[in-house]
Amino acid sequence: MASRLTDLDLLATFLEIYRGGSLTSAATRRGLTQPAVSGQLAKLEKELGEPLFVRSSRGVTPTPRADDLARRVGGHVDQLRTALEPGGTLEGTVRVGGAAEFMTVRGLPALAPLTRRGLRVEVTFGLAGDLLAALRAAKLDVVLSSVRPAAGFTATPFTDEEFLLVGPPLLARTVDQDLLATDPARALEHLPLVAYDGGLPIIRRYWRSEFGTRPANTVAVTVPDLRAVLAAVIAGAGVSALPRYLAEPALAAGSVEQLHHPEVPPLNTLYVVTRGTTTAATDAVAEHLRSRDWGVL
Repeated sequence: MASRLTDLDLLATFLEIYRGGSLTSAATRRGLTQPAVSGQLAKLEKELGEPLFVRSSRGVTPTPRADDLARRVGGHVDQLRTALEPGGTLEGTVRVGGAAEFMTVRGLPALAPLTRRGLRVEVTFGLAGDLLAALRAAKLDVVLSSVRPAAGFTATPFTDEEFLLVGPPLLARTVDQDLLATDPARALEHLPLVAYDGGLPIIRRYWRSEFGTRPANTVAVTVPDLRAVLAAVIAGAGVSALPRYLAEPALAAGSVEQLHHPEVPPLNTLYVVTRGTTTAATDAVAEHLRSRDWGVL
């Protein structure tokens, strides 16, 4: 049975690549890392004995074998995935709050299986403090929070965000590698920053954790969306600290480079937070999120 489920997993990943036209979109929809998707595709191609896609800088193009395979297995795999999902029909609406970036890239794909069981999901984007206040006021049912809440909530850690310091290749070339090894803050202080907020919350935390000091760098761009931060970094505006799940596709494409390689990467724990009183639908969402194998994001 385990091997059959593994084969189904490989085919499900294949279909996401085929339908989305890229490994990156497949990773997002499957809730996996891009290397994991690449590994599953390589395993399936090895089992079939021929390539399924032609890779290019713009994504992937299916081979005739891939077209044939998608026609033959697509509908069957979709039905099997739905049938094998745990639990029965879910009724009701669950109001879920979380950061826009995490919910878009990881949270919503993770919740998709519950919608196939009948659940309705209403999503609110916002900062952790605002979302927890809305949860306390019964305006939300579940919050995915980057801040551990105070008493009065049920909070369970479910994954860790790993932060990377990244910059465009041209700026990366200006870093003195010898100085970086001995005095990293000084080696990096000439680089302009792209920040999420004027208080530099993520960047300041990275500098304090890794270098024991506050950043002395100038700030070139401030924009309240980490996806926009990444876009500005790719365009050459500066450098920033970003979660791996956002930076990884750009790293794989060579659009950005990791500027600093700490022995222990800085992590930020994420929590599934609910009120004391819940419904069956809320409990199903919270348990689904807590039990998912997120890995390190």
